[in-house]
Amino acid sequence: DEDHGGVHINSGIPNRAFVLAAKKLGGHAWEDAGRIWYAALGHERLLPTATFRQFARITRFVTITLFGRESRQAEAVEGAWTEVGVRL
Repeated sequence: DEDHGGVHINSGIPNRAFVLAAKKLGGHAWEDAGRIWYAALGHERLLPTATFRQFARITRFVTITLFGRESRQAEAVEGAWTEVGVRL
């Protein structure tokens, strides 16, 4: 209750995954990683009760939709989630 449903407490891991993906992709963070995270955060499958793993899978789905399964973006997103300890 003190954190409005954990909005701050629960954002560290996905934020770290974003930073790792953005750094791996290079350039401006809003170009690729930003597009992915923005689309994932607004995705119809993202529910208020989502786990980190569910959110990670949504980011992977969005990445594949936008850039393709074998893209460097997909590799960066999957690698970022692995590095923070979230299995896809």
